Amino acid sequence: MAEQDNIKVVQEAYASFGRGDIEALLGSLDENVEWVLPGEGLIPQAGTYHGRDGVARFFQLLSETTEFATFEPGEFVAQGDHVVALGTYKGSARATGRTFEANWAMSFVIRDGKVVKFREYTDTGAIAPAFAVSAAASA
Repeated sequence: MAEQDNIKVVQEAYASFGRGDIEALLGSLDENVEWVLPGEGLIPQAGTYHGRDGVARFFQLLSETTEFATFEPGEFVAQGDHVVALGTYKGSARATGRTFEANWAMSFVIRDGKVVKFREYTDTGAIAPAFAVSAAASA
């Protein structure tokens, strides 16, 4: 696929997420997708997920633990089958009510019009305190 087509796959996935249409987003993924988020052990939804079912579990956990005030992909850069999106988000942890804000880069590998690999890069140090229940209890 052309780089612009790969960018469109990613943009459509973000649009589906923005509408809350997780089924459409899952449809943009390869059956054997690998989905990786940093902060395992610090951020409830962080970790590595495999397959569409694994990513569906990720989005369920994300919905249960996190409320976004803003989620804004801004710039898209493509080279071959790789697309990187740069953006920002602000939100809060549902368990504590504490807020977070961070810039992020999200990397996608696209094959045959489907996402086969996703990896997020963000400042986990800016996000993890929002989810730290002990920090909320002592504040």
